[in-house]
Amino acid sequence: MPTGRVKFYDEEKGFGFIAGDDGQEVFLHATALPAGAEVKAGARLEYGIADGKRGPQALSVRVVEAPVSLARQRRMKADDMAVVVENLIQVLDGIGNDLRHNRYPSKAHGAKVAAVLRRVAEDLEA
Repeated sequence: MPTGRVKFYDEEKGFGFIAGDDGQEVFLHATALPAGAEVKAGARLEYGIADGKRGPQALSVRVVEAPVSLARQRRMKADDMAVVVENLIQVLDGIGNDLRHNRYPSKAHGAKVAAVLRRVAEDLEA
């Protein structure tokens, strides 16, 4: 069976294209996917081919490997992330002490800390 990676897939429209390992571009329709399967760009597929109205079309698709998320590819090394988390704990501890004395951080400082928290959460979740 031929293999390739999803080049593009629009879940709303129910179709996309596979870039075959042999260089051939193959049409992918939602009806060729296994029940409950979700595919995204970069997913590795195994499939059969039939000649469709406008060229090769994938049949009997099997998801071989889900794509690695872009966030996972871009996240820091674990050792580097440990340092960030330790520093973040110190910053949050300082904010906690100020809050115990009825002092909120300034709007600018609060926005910076919130942005860092979101980024760290995204990296941990990826």
